[in-house]
Amino acid sequence: MKKRILLIMIVLLSLLSAKAQADNADSTTFKGYIYNSEYQVYIQMDFYHNSVVIPGQELFGQLPGFFGAKRDTRKWPFVSAKITSPTSATLSVTNDYGSEDLVATLTYEGNGEYTLHQGEGSTIKIAVNRKWVKIPKTLTLKRQ
Repeated sequence: MKKRILLIMIVLLSLLSAKAQADNADSTTFKGYIYNSEYQVYIQMDFYHNSVVIPGQELFGQLPGFFGAKRDTRKWPFVSAKITSPTSATLSVTNDYGSEDLVATLTYEGNGEYTLHQGEGSTIKIAVNRKWVKIPKTLTLKRQ
């Protein structure tokens, strides 16, 4: 009888430990800073608490995140972010003037890599040396 109780307690503790680790992983997948070195662009995000403030553009308040570039001061705020699975989120993105918008999908591929896929709507553009550079429809970013 004692062995059964001990066995049940060990199984329950291991299940609780596994669930705690899974919950911890889920609460950080879509939070933080990810970067693409080829285009020198990044995403700052917190899809869990919508607590990201764009530096210099506090007027927008707290948002799920934004897309920015090292060589361009303009930002593309995420108006909304919906986590659709443990590894995927759908984003509603607009430029900081509100004149262009799009729907995008951010997918966690594992090993700190993410894929941003621009869906319907405008294409994200950044200014480099006073010329517009279109960001590819599919872009890989890595956690920093």
